[in-house]
Amino acid sequence: MRPDSRPVDITINLPPLPDEAVVEIQDFLYAILDLFDTHYGHQIQRFFEDHSEANLKNPKPPQSTEDPPF
Repeated sequence: MRPDSRPVDITINLPPLPDEAVVEIQDFLYAILDLFDTHYGHQIQRFFEDHSEANLKNPKPPQSTEDPPF
């Protein structure tokens, strides 16, 4: 997210679903999130470490990486 970006309110009208469908969709979303975290978890952790309060006060020198973020 860009520092100059502004929050946008989004309203999503979700239809009523049977209990079983809701649970299946939730399981699917958790599986996708788990795959995302498995693949990008190291980058997420690195980002939060780099932006922690301690590192903002005493920044580390930039690390060179051969793996671009995209």
